[in-house]
Amino acid sequence: MKNSLLLLTTFFSVLSSNVFSQQKEVTIISEKLTENIYVLKGQGGNIGIFVGENGVFMIDDQFAPLSKKILATIKTITTKPITYLINTHWHGDHTGGNANFQKEGAVIVSHENVRKRMSIEQVIRGKKRPASPKEALPVITFSKDIQFYIDEEPIMITHIHNAHTDGDALVYFGNSNVLHVGDAYFQGKFPYIDLNSGGTIDGYIDGIEKIIMIADDATKIIPGHGNVSSEKELKVYLSMLKDLKNTIISEIEKGASLEEVKNNSLLTEKYKNYNGWITEEKIKEAIYKSLKMN
Repeated sequence: MKNSLLLLTTFFSVLSSNVFSQQKEVTIISEKLTENIYVLKGQGGNIGIFVGENGVFMIDDQFAPLSKKILATIKTITTKPITYLINTHWHGDHTGGNANFQKEGAVIVSHENVRKRMSIEQVIRGKKRPASPKEALPVITFSKDIQFYIDEEPIMITHIHNAHTDGDALVYFGNSNVLHVGDAYFQGKFPYIDLNSGGTIDGYIDGIEKIIMIADDATKIIPGHGNVSSEKELKVYLSMLKDLKNTIISEIEKGASLEEVKNNSLLTEKYKNYNGWITEEKIKEAIYKSLKMN
């Protein structure tokens, strides 16, 4: 019994050590885009930072265990407090640090569907996620658009319907011409369309079209994941999504099953370079199921 207890204790000590070391290995990297705007990368969604005269306007916050590192990185940029925190959607790699930053004084803002989903148990990628604590919930929500004016910078936040989720928001810095789009765009990779959270292929395509409508050829586009992008790259991405959608529609009209579509490598042959954690099979499955839901 003593030996079993010792082995169990050793196991959990090693497990905790491994978890801690994995957290320690995450480095928060900052990239300066304009005089006042930065993007921070670590583990999770890209964070946007706008430094105003009286405080910091922040977009997304990754996972809770990284909050201290993120805050420390922000303090290398400015000593000003975080006044507003915008959530581009509800997923934990973008909202996990909400409670921590709320304690720092940030006012959390999101689309109304973000608060609704965070308030109750959700299912994401087949796993249940419990409701978030009240300290993590947005305290200001909007249904369509909301406008901020910080110093001389107009900041427009606009909702896109049923794209990555049903609560996606785009954040556009008008004077700086910088656009943070959250997971409405996965730069260089197939997108994750969260069907359980209201995401659809048609909404995702509409969202990309709205991003292109807002942007011009000089706009710096911050994706939810990946590198800072451009309108030109977005247009190529849009063409890829439309082509895949139309190809799968044709297969459905021929009577193809989901398994037949997933196993047909020819359908995504020319887009292998977009493979990531959303594989060719996963994007075909998401598009097929989304189209079948209509």
